[in-house]
Amino acid sequence: MAAGRHKREPEPRRLPGAAFVAAPVAVMATVSTISLGVLGGGTATTADSRLAAASVETLLAHRQVLSRAESRRREKQVAEQIIADQEAYTRRVAREARTTAAAADASAIEQAVREADTQRYTTTSLNVWSASTASAQVLGEIEAGAKVLVTGRSEAGRVEVVWKGQARWVTAGYLSADKPVGPAAGLSMAPCPNTSVERGLTTNAIRVYRSVCHAFPQITSYGGWDAHGEHRSGRALDIMTSDVALGTAIATYLRAHAAELHLYDVIWRQHIWTPVRAGEGWRYMSSRGSATANHYDHVHVSTY
Repeated sequence: MAAGRHKREPEPRRLPGAAFVAAPVAVMATVSTISLGVLGGGTATTADSRLAAASVETLLAHRQVLSRAESRRREKQVAEQIIADQEAYTRRVAREARTTAAAADASAIEQAVREADTQRYTTTSLNVWSASTASAQVLGEIEAGAKVLVTGRSEAGRVEVVWKGQARWVTAGYLSADKPVGPAAGLSMAPCPNTSVERGLTTNAIRVYRSVCHAFPQITSYGGWDAHGEHRSGRALDIMTSDVALGTAIATYLRAHAAELHLYDVIWRQHIWTPVRAGEGWRYMSSRGSATANHYDHVHVSTY
């Protein structure tokens, strides 16, 4: 019986971390118990007082930890808000700058169009561009010999003109103060004064020579057969001129009669045009090192 009376009851299992969670509660309970003992008429011992003081210090320390964590959280929120405000401000300033620049550009364009009073003639058909930049779009084409107003502004190899009441851009170098020389109507196979040019040329090349000779009698120098390039085959002809307006008129004439003259290509001022890619207009050619090699002093034409 004695053994039975002193049998120990099993201790309850403790949950992990319970001491940490219960610490503030235990502190409060200890302080409350001691306080109730004193208020209830009990006698608080020195040990009890020390325990109460220690419990209060623990509670205050715990509150300080929580206060610092809350302070750091709020500081982080403030810092994040400052960064967000700065980014928003930067975006707003950039947006306002773009708006101001666009307004200034629109005003400059409007003034340029309003004050445009200088007339020029196109020396060849020209693509009409929406802007002077590389990303500009082709809006149409101005035919050769057309009279246009220029604004006096130029950028990136293009000049600004007034087209359909709007400021547009065309490639520089193809506007003339004088009306371009007009080609004679039709083609010709009548002999030309300088028959030596025809030596070594094919029938198609001879027809090109005679047609140009009669359409543009001001041309007095030609390059026919030669031992290089397309000239070696007798299919090519060089029409010698450095006059931009005249050379462009000749090139335009040849393009207009390309099918009848059985043309393979036309080269003028470092640009090439071919019937098979006529929709692309004049295509830029890389430099070959000299004015003659780049066809600035003659129009080159070859036939099939």
